[in-house]
Amino acid sequence: MLIDSRQLWLAGTNCYVVAPEAGGPAVVVDAPPDPAGVGELLRVHGLTPIALLITHAHIDHLGGAGAVAKSHAVSAYLHPDDTWLAESPEEQLQSLFGMVPPGDYAPPERFIDLADGEELELAASTLKVIHTPGHTPGHCCFLLASEGILFSGDQLFAGSVGRTDLPGGDWDTLISSMEKQVLSLDDDIEVLPGHGPATTIGRERRTNPFLQGLA
Repeated sequence: MLIDSRQLWLAGTNCYVVAPEAGGPAVVVDAPPDPAGVGELLRVHGLTPIALLITHAHIDHLGGAGAVAKSHAVSAYLHPDDTWLAESPEEQLQSLFGMVPPGDYAPPERFIDLADGEELELAASTLKVIHTPGHTPGHCCFLLASEGILFSGDQLFAGSVGRTDLPGGDWDTLISSMEKQVLSLDDDIEVLPGHGPATTIGRERRTNPFLQGLA
């Protein structure tokens, strides 16, 4: 199994590619507003994307999805509870920077809806959708059980958790999602987050200050 990533755009967002091997079909997880960077990650392995999975609709994870989907004629997947965020990329940028930097931030023309618990059969891999609202209402993680990997987006980081002070965020909801949907996974599951280095469920259960006291 080939899994590689690049830190892209101003926020250093991790964009991942998942493929059975180099030179074949691949799944892209998150598309920051750097479509050229996403394209280079694919080209270095000779990969052809067949699906674009978006963990949530914040601009640093979704801002390049429209351009990537269009240039590669590929479908983008997003939980419907985040559609309202996806429709306002310029508003997000204005809120963050007080301006809209030059670039193509238009979302894909349509998304395929993600649903909690569904299993996506893509590029010879099975990715289970785990709906984890809190950071945003439609935030999802993707579990690649065959490899023991969780793509956690902005739900769980090494030593931290997703912020909830942005529109649609809710701390109690995030912690409930964490306890029911994430910490129910085995300790040896490797966590590949939306920002920063990899970790494991067990390490975060033991040492993450935001998770102490949870099951």
